[in-house]
Amino acid sequence: MRYRLVIIVVCLLVPFAARAQQPDTSYDNSHYRQRLAYFKQMPDRKHEIVFLGNSITEAGEWQELIPGKNVINRGISGDVTYGIKARLDEVLSSKPSKLFLLIGVNDMKRGHDVSAIAASYGQLVKAIVTASPKTKLYLQSVLPVHERMLQSTYKAVTNEKIKLLNRQIQSLATQYGLTYIDLHPVFADAAGQLDKELSTDGLHLQAAAYIKWVGFLKQQKYLR
Repeated sequence: MRYRLVIIVVCLLVPFAARAQQPDTSYDNSHYRQRLAYFKQMPDRKHEIVFLGNSITEAGEWQELIPGKNVINRGISGDVTYGIKARLDEVLSSKPSKLFLLIGVNDMKRGHDVSAIAASYGQLVKAIVTASPKTKLYLQSVLPVHERMLQSTYKAVTNEKIKLLNRQIQSLATQYGLTYIDLHPVFADAAGQLDKELSTDGLHLQAAAYIKWVGFLKQQKYLR
């Protein structure tokens, strides 16, 4: 009788345990909704250049750094690959001329393994090139972090994992015939960590770091 009870309890607990191990793919929060509502009220313009991503993208003053072009900021703090997939209709409604994508570190923060992030990223890339094939899509590398500066909430984020993910992103760029932009020469120090002089917390950037970022994009002729 006791043995039978043990089996029943185990059978009842297994589905809950499996559910608990499912990665967190949520994205719908108040900031996400507020930003998306704002985006949807903005008119589409011709030849838009879109910077798409999470808080690192949202913090960039792209319009001021790239004057004379229809540059738009589609960064949402805390966003993940799943959140971007869910809002692609708005991003691609203007059929932008160029799209600079940077996403993945928040997926990693949540404990997703690199293969799962790469798979979700791949679905995102496929969706973009299918919906807007004339858009020039640039896949930007996930930035390095300064591990000793990071808050404990980012303990799952390491430069070793970032390197592995960036290899997968580069492979996707090759697969789809896209441009892969390695930003590590811009932001990494000699040890491969995010240069602490360019960062506020080991992950996010000082305002002046965006000048270096755009300078690099211009130097490589990605913003012509």
